[in-house]
Amino acid sequence: MTATDSSGLAQLRDALRQFAAERDWDQFHSPKNLASALAVEAAELLERFQWLTEDQSRHLSAVELGKVREEMADVLNYLVRLADKLDVDLIAAARAKIQLNAVKYPVDQARGSAKKYSD
Repeated sequence: MTATDSSGLAQLRDALRQFAAERDWDQFHSPKNLASALAVEAAELLERFQWLTEDQSRHLSAVELGKVREEMADVLNYLVRLADKLDVDLIAAARAKIQLNAVKYPVDQARGSAKKYSD
């Protein structure tokens, strides 16, 4: 992550670096391993919603929301750690992707439609 990052992401990156260094885990944090861990955590997040209806997914209990929040934090932490290892500015990458998606999904064609741009 570079200087264009928000200070919040940079602080999180630094805290994750320190956390891993204190435990001598950096040796395990290859991009491949971090991407694998990210996928596992994303699946654990999805699992919290697996059997819910659309309405139930919008109205989680406080306890369930707490569990979802923890899974979301795991996803974010692994993503930030992976970006750090690959020197990817997540904020810049996200902004660039929004611009690409704006071209793929013009408002006049995509508004109110869930279809993929290639369909």
